[in-house]
Amino acid sequence: MARIEVEKVADVRCAVGEGVFWDEATQSVWFVDITPGHLYRLKDGTLDRWEFGEPLGCLALDVHGRPVLALKSGIVRVDLATGARTPVANPEADRPHNRFNDGTVDRQGRFWAGSMKMGGDPERTGAFYRLDADGRATRVMDGYFTTNGLAFSPDGRTLYLSDSNADVRMVWAADYDPATGTPGPLRPFFDTRIVHGRPDGAVCDDDGCYWMAGIGGWQLVRITPAGVIDRIVEVPVERPSRPAFGGKDRDVLYVTSLSVGLTPGTEDRQPFTGSLIAVHGTGVKGPAQPRFAG
Repeated sequence: MARIEVEKVADVRCAVGEGVFWDEATQSVWFVDITPGHLYRLKDGTLDRWEFGEPLGCLALDVHGRPVLALKSGIVRVDLATGARTPVANPEADRPHNRFNDGTVDRQGRFWAGSMKMGGDPERTGAFYRLDADGRATRVMDGYFTTNGLAFSPDGRTLYLSDSNADVRMVWAADYDPATGTPGPLRPFFDTRIVHGRPDGAVCDDDGCYWMAGIGGWQLVRITPAGVIDRIVEVPVERPSRPAFGGKDRDVLYVTSLSVGLTPGTEDRQPFTGSLIAVHGTGVKGPAQPRFAG
């Protein structure tokens, strides 16, 4: 394994940077700043930004490369050239105090996204949704504080998810039926109380290991399919929020982070906070991120 090196690749200061993934077809990195509703794309060294004026939890690209955004007001497809929005689904119309949070796409092109309560005392109003290619959104699992950690094993037969709430801090796994997009019963996979950070966004590598952003812990944690810590990579941001494999060989680990809620007195130690960073030298690669099939 090479020596770990970290660089800042997008000079931004996101309040709640999230949703990062690498699009293989366009060789570009996409990510969001949830609170203001900003969408970013980094391609060939150029950073583009689009503003949507409401919280934006996560996104996928459809088969034509158009963003499908999980906005607070619902899931929409966007034409970035014109700004036109086409509604796709609004599965949380009955939960006006929620917003979307973490999301990913399964190996068959279904878009998964979780939700959570905005502001105030935490409540178990968060749920995990599956958006099928035909635009049908299904509330698959309910009763979570802070939905996070969505990731699929390389073969697409294991689904991972987590709840970041300080009283929960658990990552679960479930057998997953690729034909129907249906998960089996959840089983405990990794209790994050044994590491410094709570569970945030995640991604699986080609070996089937689960990389978790340890928010509040200045670290990324690589966990084997057996639920055992394989490696901890220290990062120069206190609140990393999501990792994603990308780059020409998909061996670069891109990481978003938060610049809010920092421990007082640590600001000078983390000039990269809120930016998009790239971690080199992990010695592993990740599978390509699928596009939404709809």
